[in-house]
Amino acid sequence: MGLLQKIACTLLLLISIPALAVPTEIVVHARAKDAKFVGTSMGGALVRIRDADSGRILAEGLTRGGTGDTKKIMQQPHTRYGDITEGAAAFSATLDIDAPQFLTVEVLSPQAKKQARVLAQTQTWLVPGKPIDGAGLVVEIPGFVVDVLAPQTHSVAGGDSVAIRANVVMMCGCAVTAGGLWNGSALDVAAIVRKDGKPFKTVPLKMQAQPNTFAGALTSLAPGVYQVQVYAYDPKSKNTGLDQTTFIVK
Repeated sequence: MGLLQKIACTLLLLISIPALAVPTEIVVHARAKDAKFVGTSMGGALVRIRDADSGRILAEGLTRGGTGDTKKIMQQPHTRYGDITEGAAAFSATLDIDAPQFLTVEVLSPQAKKQARVLAQTQTWLVPGKPIDGAGLVVEIPGFVVDVLAPQTHSVAGGDSVAIRANVVMMCGCAVTAGGLWNGSALDVAAIVRKDGKPFKTVPLKMQAQPNTFAGALTSLAPGVYQVQVYAYDPKSKNTGLDQTTFIVK
């Protein structure tokens, strides 16, 4: 066999050998807007990593761990390569890939509060042997978790007034307090009320001494079915959350 034939055979052999899959890690964090990371205390954030072209799920799971270091995340200046995710909840997956793969990373959060869940996503290339580890990908989760505490759903009210109470926390579960790091006194919290499907009135809710708690009263009630939508809005960050309920006056 001549030299050229040997070279040709060698090239054909190399071409026929399939590329070996390389285990490559990707780490995903879910960070609440204007707050800390979503972890175990809020049921975690559900992360789905998909092939961007086919939509096939390659990995999925929940972020696990704590909300992170408050000072490092919220109070200290951030440098270009500074890592604010140290000690914070994360989801990690190792994908066996033999070629660069374009991924869609979906984050559904928080899992513990269905009415407040937000689907956020981003996309990235993952190259064999080039992990996206360490701080990895940080996906922002906007909103507040708002829970209407009163009136209770489909309750029947008597008299001409009803107390409205709501619990408001950051998406990571961080507490909202009067004058605190997450200052409830600076939030716009109110109940938008409809009666029998028509606009009725809007009731401002005031921050209470109890953390996360806002309250007000709906007055001048007449018989009918009432829908209450309680929203929380931060004029600075533009963060917004909402919960709703209904009650009946006979």
